[in-house]
Amino acid sequence: MQEQNYKNHSRYVPLYHFLTSGLILLGLGGSIVNLIKADPHTHYSAALLVIAFIIMIFLFWFARAFALRAQDRAIRAEENFRHYILTGNPLPKEIRMGQVIALRFASDEEFPELTKRAVEEKLSQKEIKQAVKNWRTDYNRA
Repeated sequence: MQEQNYKNHSRYVPLYHFLTSGLILLGLGGSIVNLIKADPHTHYSAALLVIAFIIMIFLFWFARAFALRAQDRAIRAEENFRHYILTGNPLPKEIRMGQVIALRFASDEEFPELTKRAVEEKLSQKEIKQAVKNWRTDYNRA
């Protein structure tokens, strides 16, 4: 696997992010065209097809959102434990979830200081990731 860093840490699953989303959007577009051009006696089934594709869009969106939410909670627990092991204290209460997610890439040596900086300077996820000198890989993010 390629060495992970700030420039290449984003991960896309082509079948999910591109093919599936594209097919769902094409299906929605086609079903809308079908509804517009449908004969009056087929409007009901054409409308059901549009509704089915709208439901697919919601399923597609929430499947990803719920998986990421669960993973965010796991990351917070892992990073809180790591901070406790390294410093003897849990993560500061002021730290935001996005900051914790970005801090997971920091090596153990820079993690405590970068955590402190993130809270004091209210660093964004992007700023935290750019501040990481020794990147700690995470190939398991959903």
